Amino acid sequence: MAAVKVNLSEVDLPQRWYNLLADLPFPLDPPLNPATQEPLSPDALLPLFPKALVEQEVATEREIEIPEPVLEVYKLWRPTPLIRAVRWEQQLQTPAKIFFKYEGVSPVGSHKPNTAVPQAFYNRNEGVKRLTTETGAGQWGSALAFASSLFGLECTVYMVRISYEQKPYRKILMASFGAEVIPSPSPRTQAGQQILSQDPESPGSLGIAISEAVEDAVKHDDTHYSLGSVLNHVLLHQTVIGLEAQKQFEILGLQPDILIGAVGGGSNFAGLTFPFIGEMFREKDKKYRVIAVEPTAAPSLTKGEYRYDFGDTARMTPLLRMYTLGHDFVPPPIHAGGLRYHGMAPVVSALYNEGYIEAVAVDTSEVFDAALEFVQAQGIVPAPESAHAVKVARDEALRAREEGVEKVIVFNLSGHGHFDLAAYEQHLQNKRSH
Repeated sequence: MAAVKVNLSEVDLPQRWYNLLADLPFPLDPPLNPATQEPLSPDALLPLFPKALVEQEVATEREIEIPEPVLEVYKLWRPTPLIRAVRWEQQLQTPAKIFFKYEGVSPVGSHKPNTAVPQAFYNRNEGVKRLTTETGAGQWGSALAFASSLFGLECTVYMVRISYEQKPYRKILMASFGAEVIPSPSPRTQAGQQILSQDPESPGSLGIAISEAVEDAVKHDDTHYSLGSVLNHVLLHQTVIGLEAQKQFEILGLQPDILIGAVGGGSNFAGLTFPFIGEMFREKDKKYRVIAVEPTAAPSLTKGEYRYDFGDTARMTPLLRMYTLGHDFVPPPIHAGGLRYHGMAPVVSALYNEGYIEAVAVDTSEVFDAALEFVQAQGIVPAPESAHAVKVARDEALRAREEGVEKVIVFNLSGHGHFDLAAYEQHLQNKRSH
């Protein structure tokens, strides 16, 4: 049997991030200034982000060097393993080879530190004392709290209220790294006060939490805002995932046919797929099916409109051309909190609009059924977000069985679900009661 796991050594750690913007075969619509409707000047982002990140946001060179201090932190858990799900393949009786890139080995158990670490580094270098951010499921908040502690920064996390209540251990983890965690909407900001005046029992949303974090940052000179998805520089940092995966498939002498990632804002999906999509743009003989998986509760790609919209509820961000359900959309309180976002990264949106990637929305109950099957075959509990990718990998493996074709399928298992066992418990109870 072929290798079940491919580990790279530290010398194989990517030294540069890959920038898909260098290879896009179509122009990308720029962010707009909401007041003027004109393309946003990069300088307008400087009150929120350090200069280095603003430069990365608009960069067009193909490779951007990873600073040595960031590489040193990456070495705490990177490179991450590429694992073949042999037992699951046998259970599904599929001729497909199923692989997953396992990002759950990071200190906080997800892919999010891939961008949290460089963001904290660049902010520290420019004299910033505190970072504010939002978090849904708590994975991003945990990652930024971790990165802030490494670089001596204070960290304030506005956590979507429903997740704050559903996931107490994420809150404790962030506090353990020294972060202040505030349920959103909160009375601390004008944006939060406004929402609470309309709905004192609001479950919150990522859009609302973003508004609070941005407002907090712009009111304090020593504070910057940090974002865990959507923007170009965030997606850029995540490409270490796909760059490693390319090396791992080279070692195996294989090439994936299908690449799959869950999408909320687009960061873990982009991290795995962008280096491969770049190959397709540069090398005409490279063809991949690339599938973005979203929840039916927040189906921005499959049900949203492709237009300019705000990234937050209080309309404080630039206007972004993206697939959106509307900036005031508050999704149902599903456990996959990281996927409860009204919009999609502009680059991911453009790829979908141009027909280079596919998108599918899946139901929560079916997602957890697939996740439990994976748990019992492979022994890894996926985060509810990652479980969406598990579900579609299963669908594609069964399709390969029906068609009698060998396919190489790879998905990004972007985090473990150890803090999400309450969601599994609820699903198991629902199954028992039917």
